[in-house]
Amino acid sequence: MTAFNIMALTNETFLPLGDKDIRRSLIQRLSAQAPKAIIEELHVHNGNAIADVVTVHSEAHCYEIKGEGDNIQRILTQGKYYDLVFGKVTLVTTQNHLARALSIAPAHWGIMIAKRVGHEVKIAHERSAKRNRCFDKQSALLTLWRSELAEVAMSVTSEKISKLTRACLTELIAQNLDQEKLLKNIGEKLIARVAKSESLDSYKLCAH
Repeated sequence: MTAFNIMALTNETFLPLGDKDIRRSLIQRLSAQAPKAIIEELHVHNGNAIADVVTVHSEAHCYEIKGEGDNIQRILTQGKYYDLVFGKVTLVTTQNHLARALSIAPAHWGIMIAKRVGHEVKIAHERSAKRNRCFDKQSALLTLWRSELAEVAMSVTSEKISKLTRACLTELIAQNLDQEKLLKNIGEKLIARVAKSESLDSYKLCAH
């Protein structure tokens, strides 16, 4: 290894471990579990919060990242929305935040710790996520676009839905689906959204 490489590695080691490096490692780890979709920066609850990373297997699982220099206290505000929207939530943070994370993160949240190992970022479970009891069906449905809500609504009712607002659609769906089926429907629509986005991106690349 050259002196330049040694210096670069040493400097990297002392840099605060931030969102960018943690996110890259997290997505690699999550990808190995073969989810049906991975979504970054997902707006939830009408934009009141933005989930850093969301995986969808049969349902959506939110991962909130807090790096070494981040204010972990923000999860107290963000977490209220995540708990309304997602069946499971996991905080991905660093060793310097662990004690505070264990103190303020809801007991049902998973916690993962990221740390530098050489020039790589390794992530390990501190505790696993459990089913969230604060989940609210209508709040969760606000993750979907109106067109997506309309598709779900058409499968559960014969009522005319063309003029219904998003709020009315969420209420209608919530009344007709139990939590398990609702989570599955949201997951399916998010998967379809990602697939469509990837298809459009591929088309744009081919067109150029």
